[in-house]
Amino acid sequence: MSGAREKIFLSPPHMSGEEQKYIDSAFASNWIAPLGPNVEQFEQEIANYVGVRGALSLSSGTAAIHLALRLLNIKPGDLVLCSTFTFVASANPILYEGAQPVFIDSEPDTWNMSPIALKRAIVELSKKGKIPKALILVNLYGQNADMDPLLDICKFYNIPIIEDAAESLGATYKGKMSGTFGKYGIYSFNGNKIITTSGGGMLVSDDIEALERARFWATQSRDQARYYQHSQLGFNYRLSNVLAGIGIAQLKVLEDRICARRAVFKRYFEMLSQIDGVKFMPEADFSFSTRWLTALTIEPNSYRNPIKIIEYLEKKNIEARLVWKPLHLQPLFKGIQYYSHTEEESVSERLFNIGVCLPSGSNLTIEDQNYVINCLKECL
Repeated sequence: MSGAREKIFLSPPHMSGEEQKYIDSAFASNWIAPLGPNVEQFEQEIANYVGVRGALSLSSGTAAIHLALRLLNIKPGDLVLCSTFTFVASANPILYEGAQPVFIDSEPDTWNMSPIALKRAIVELSKKGKIPKALILVNLYGQNADMDPLLDICKFYNIPIIEDAAESLGATYKGKMSGTFGKYGIYSFNGNKIITTSGGGMLVSDDIEALERARFWATQSRDQARYYQHSQLGFNYRLSNVLAGIGIAQLKVLEDRICARRAVFKRYFEMLSQIDGVKFMPEADFSFSTRWLTALTIEPNSYRNPIKIIEYLEKKNIEARLVWKPLHLQPLFKGIQYYSHTEEESVSERLFNIGVCLPSGSNLTIEDQNYVINCLKECL
């Protein structure tokens, strides 16, 4: 259609221009398979960037969570605590292992896991003789959870943490990198993340021996023999050398991408925060958020609600999204135990009913952002 405005996407990939160099190198050396120098370099650079001893590049963040659960020896019937306010990929690996998720609500200051709900869940479950075997703790929309109280609770009850930092690479909590607080941390490099390898993920830890076991499982658990021999269950989870090359180039511009997304958030905040009923996802004093997505809440009234707003923006060729539907409300997890922030308040449910994510790409132009802002103002 002549003169139609190009669609403004929620969080599109943003290439630096340097990726082709590493892709060409992989092709020239014929290292196309899920191993090679780009893979090794990408793992080392991620480990150095976040400050851990080791990293394992994988086909997805979901694969990283799955391998972390196996490293923690999660068995069928085991209880695994998990943030409810997140994408389904955070909890699906629990089901892969036949374990049972228990969902924990958010708290209002960070929108991340509520220490109050977590402690109540562990106490109640422990009284029933059901000690949780692990916790999957999600850092939402580029911001770390309030780690100190969560770490204290888990240390007291001896519950290991898998830190799902799929959305928060580059964020910090009291100066320490997101994804490095738990026994294992995971990152995602999906096409919509702050940096991308097209599709991919990373498992990080200070436990090098554990990472080597995960590396073995991720390559189909092939024994060292002169023939194809397999003594353990394995998976096809390794990242290709080509995609790892993209990741090397993307990592070089991560800080620029963080600055750009924070600038996008700042413009939205300056132009929209004065509107009655509009509140933005807070950034706690102890946290530095990448603002991977700009998320806000809009108190509904007779002529506006999040779905109507998204439908209006859709007609204007703007992609916006509701915030995550809590996992305890998903049909897949019907009947699964859920612990709200307090007995009277479910923070995640309230946020789901009023929350919206706006286009937040690091390549979003000021002109396009102003268009989004003006359309949103018209709608509101």
